[in-house]
Amino acid sequence: MPFMSLPATDATATATASLRVVSERVERRLAAVFRAEVARWSALDPALSEPLRSLERLVMAGGKRLRPAFCHWGVVAAGGDPDESVVVDVGAAFEFLQAFALIHDDVMDDGAVRRGTRTAHLEYGERHTVEGWRGEARRFGEGVAILVGDLAHVYADLMMAGAPPGAVDVWNELRVELNIGQYLDILGTVRADTDLAAARRVARYKSGKYTIERPLHVGAALAGRYAELGGALSAYGDPLGEAFQLRDDLLGVFGDEAKTGKPVGDDLREGKPTPLMAVATEQVDRRGAALLARVGADDLADDEITALQRLLVDCGALAEIEEAISLLVDRALGAIDVAPVPIEAKSGLNELAYYVAWRDS
Repeated sequence: MPFMSLPATDATATATASLRVVSERVERRLAAVFRAEVARWSALDPALSEPLRSLERLVMAGGKRLRPAFCHWGVVAAGGDPDESVVVDVGAAFEFLQAFALIHDDVMDDGAVRRGTRTAHLEYGERHTVEGWRGEARRFGEGVAILVGDLAHVYADLMMAGAPPGAVDVWNELRVELNIGQYLDILGTVRADTDLAAARRVARYKSGKYTIERPLHVGAALAGRYAELGGALSAYGDPLGEAFQLRDDLLGVFGDEAKTGKPVGDDLREGKPTPLMAVATEQVDRRGAALLARVGADDLADDEITALQRLLVDCGALAEIEEAISLLVDRALGAIDVAPVPIEAKSGLNELAYYVAWRDS
C-alpha cells in the first residue's frame, strides 16, 4: 500500500530550490575533501582508497542536506553572512556527522540498503567471503564499517576546526545528544517498548534535535548570537524536529523504496519504538494486538508487512500521526512568526517547515 502524503505545495517546491543552493556549496566542499584525502592516503597504500571511497559513495549519493540548510538559516536568522567559508565548512561537517550516524546505525540494525546501495558492513563482509580471507566475514565487515563511520566523525570535527568556540560548544552537545538518542532507540527496540512518551523522547534526541534545532543553534552561534536567539529558534526547531521524525517513521512503514532508498517495512522488521507503533498499540483490538506482536520478528513476511500497514490505517494510528505532524508544524510556524529574526529567515524557515513535514523521501 503506497504512502499518501499531502500534495506538493508551492512552499515545498521553493524549499527544494533553496535546499539545492545550500547543497551545491556543501557538495563542492565535500568533493574537494575526498579528492585530497583519497590522493593523500592512496599514496601511502592503494588499499586505503577503499574505505574512503565507501564513505564518499554514501556522502555524495544524495541526501537532502537538511542540516546544512538549517545551519544556513540559523546564520541568516542571527544576522550573519551565510556565504562565509566557515558556514560552508560547518555544513560539510554536518554531512560527515550524518554519515557517521548512518553507518553505525546500519551496523546496529544490520541494515541492508542505504540511499539505494549496499550498506558498508555487508559490502565488506561479502568481499571477505569472496576473497577467502581468514577470520569471520561478519566481524570484518562490521569492523571496517565502524572504522569508516569513525573516519566520517573525524572529518566532521576537522571541518569544525575554523568555527568559533560558541559554535563548537553547541556542536559538542549535539553529538552527545545524538548518541544518547541512539542508545534509547536500540534499548527501546530490544525491550519492544510501546510507551508513547518514551517513543517521542527517542524521536526528539535521536533525530529531531540533531536535524533541525541544533543546526539552527550552531548557525546562530557562528554569527555570535546563540545566547540571544537560542530559545526562539528552539521554539521553532523542537516541534518541527519532532514532525520531521514522525514523517520519517511513516516513510519507514509506508514509503516508496525508489524514493527513500530503503526497503519498505524495515522499521517493522527491526521493531523500532516509534510513536506510530505506540499509538497503534493503544488503538487495536485483541486480533490487531496479535498482529502487532509480530513487529520486530526476524521472520516477518512481506504479506505480514502489508497486513500491518492496513492495520495501522484502519486503527487510526496513521491518521493520528498525520494530525500530530500538522499540529507540530503549526506550533513551529507560530513560533518563528513572532521570533526576533529577519523576514528573510522567517520566509526560508517557513518553506523548509512544509518541506520537512510533507516530504516523500
